[in-house]
Amino acid sequence: MTEPAPAVPARGRLEGYDYDRAALRRKLAEVPQEPGSAKPQPILAVDDIVRRFGGVTAVDVDHLEVQRGAITALIGPNGAGKTTFFNLITGFDRPSRKEEGRTPRWVFQGTELASTSAFRVAQSGMVRTFQLTKALERMTVMDNMLLGAQDQPGERILTALFRPAWRKREAEIREKAAALLARFTLDTKRDDYAGSLSGGQRKLLEMARALMSDPAMIMLDEPMAGVNPALTQSLLGHIQDLRDQGTTVLFVEHDMHMVRHISDWVVVMAEGRVVAEGPPANVMAHQAVVDAYLGSHHDQDLGDDALLDEDFGQAVAAEDAEREGRA
Repeated sequence: MTEPAPAVPARGRLEGYDYDRAALRRKLAEVPQEPGSAKPQPILAVDDIVRRFGGVTAVDVDHLEVQRGAITALIGPNGAGKTTFFNLITGFDRPSRKEEGRTPRWVFQGTELASTSAFRVAQSGMVRTFQLTKALERMTVMDNMLLGAQDQPGERILTALFRPAWRKREAEIREKAAALLARFTLDTKRDDYAGSLSGGQRKLLEMARALMSDPAMIMLDEPMAGVNPALTQSLLGHIQDLRDQGTTVLFVEHDMHMVRHISDWVVVMAEGRVVAEGPPANVMAHQAVVDAYLGSHHDQDLGDDALLDEDFGQAVAAEDAEREGRA
């Protein structure tokens, strides 16, 4: 008999968080559907952020707010500035010099982050994943997970030599990592090198590692890129589960089937600017968005809804078998 997977320790219900998704969507239905619209409870607010590369303006966002508790999709054509925007607000890049009358500013949960380093941004509760996964290939899956945890006294010079000072905390971190690996169906891979994982499994590992710090918001940069279709659909459930457990989600994605089914709100970027905002159905019917991005098939949902209910464990096993068959 297979033992049940250990549960991920709960952090408790967050005050003011809309666990009721229907109530959240009713609030968002009252938000003006225009670029830079104010949200009822923004977790992130960005003002006057500009990034230029030579004569090319990659990002030029006057104002953008992300609703707390929502799954927000950031979409747009290639080169629209979506990943650069992620890099800027997470400290992996810096805005161009401020222009007259415009000072770059972004606030996350009441904290200014405009001149904050990437690791300080993560400590504030905003973490991100990357288009190209950043798993450390020559470390085991478990060791990759342990790197994502915060408050590790064993990493401090004064306590590192005294094991009793950090032994209990290390046990707690390992227990949490094991629970997350089980949740993402990677527990059987815990002792494997991260470099041996398939593309889809690396995406899962990066997402699981990001959760080690109990973030208030997770930013996913094309989480479905390079993942086989069955696993792609299964990942939808994990992302929705993150939201339901108290984590706000902001993600970049080109798969419009996924965006339609999972998003509470959609932000559209083109040539570095926010050109439209609103609920998925409304945004995808917006003529400017259709012309700039979606094209003539905007009214066709080309995905397979039946795959939304596919067993996640079976999807991972299928991807594993397919990869081994190619070896």
